[in-house]
Amino acid sequence: MNDTAALQPNAVIGIVGGGQLGRMSAMAAARLGYRTHILTQDASGPAAQVSDAITLGAYDDPEALEAFARAVDVVTFEFENISADALDHLSRHCPVRPSGHILRISQDRLAEKTFLSQAGIPLAPWHAVQERADLHAAAERLGLPLILKTTRNGYDGKGQIRVHDAAELENAFDSLAPHPLVAEGMVDFACELSVMVARGTDGTVRCFDTVQNHHWQGILDLTLAPAPVMDAIAQDARTLATRIAQALDLVGIMGVEMFLSRTGTLMVNEIAPRPHNSGHWTMDACPQDQFDLHIRAVAGLPLPPAVRHSDAVMKNLVGPEDMALWPDIVATPGHIPHLYGKAQALPGRKMGHVNLLFPFGGLPGEFGIRAALGPLATRCAAPDLAEQES
Repeated sequence: MNDTAALQPNAVIGIVGGGQLGRMSAMAAARLGYRTHILTQDASGPAAQVSDAITLGAYDDPEALEAFARAVDVVTFEFENISADALDHLSRHCPVRPSGHILRISQDRLAEKTFLSQAGIPLAPWHAVQERADLHAAAERLGLPLILKTTRNGYDGKGQIRVHDAAELENAFDSLAPHPLVAEGMVDFACELSVMVARGTDGTVRCFDTVQNHHWQGILDLTLAPAPVMDAIAQDARTLATRIAQALDLVGIMGVEMFLSRTGTLMVNEIAPRPHNSGHWTMDACPQDQFDLHIRAVAGLPLPPAVRHSDAVMKNLVGPEDMALWPDIVATPGHIPHLYGKAQALPGRKMGHVNLLFPFGGLPGEFGIRAALGPLATRCAAPDLAEQES
């Protein structure tokens, strides 16, 4: 097995996970002439609908893993709530990109913050809460209010509680599981930024433009590309993303979320070594999008520059409320819709997204964005607001 040779056309890329990121990765793989095989627990899920083959089974089932490994030439994953041990098992048969080592870091907030701190990456103030006795030490160090988070399985605002005073610490600790937890200090931040960074098997690193994210009820709602910040700040964000990708020895794509403080300081919030919701704007605003670069990296192909030809706004479609607007969305000029093929529009569930394009350098302000959103304007976060609970 040659771990560095580029995959030939018609090779099979295995994707662990059957959600929308797997779906869009499979579609990118098809454009590059590859076949995809999905390891999933849902035979009719978003990724299974567009893949060449599926293995149906649990992500830690040895028999399912063996069958999957025998059928693919390389493995990647589309979400982080899977077993790193399973990836290690798969790596005995074929390359796994990104590696199980990176997954272990990213899926545990404590491991992630420890790694980033040791790599010299600036972070928001934090404190490990290994046991109940650590609560008051965390509050004394970070001040109140603070955010108490689980180290695992937290996403879209889940697995976290904002603690306003000392009397709430014990209840918050008891309400969150599993332990240990991580306490994060509140940051007086101006906005949230993120960068999609890809790194190839040859060490080449490509960064898409820095973008600004706005959340609504703990879920990413809008992404503005490029971020309306000074060029120096946008470049510093890309530099941080590059440093993290190199420190991890990443192969694949990764989303890096950051806070920009009101004093102009960048602090990394978290990393996601996979395609990311805040990179969906690239699907229509760039010659090669985040999924294309991810598949190219996973397949050992050269990475093209990560450039954009247009400014863009990405709007998530969440739950039955947004999907009720679907007839109006598809009838609105300029809306580029992407649906994920999910059967039920459940509350808080990401069903798809809409991209809006603008001339390069012509991203409008708040009122222009709202006008372009049309029927979605009443179902979005104000572009001048953001939530730390992301």
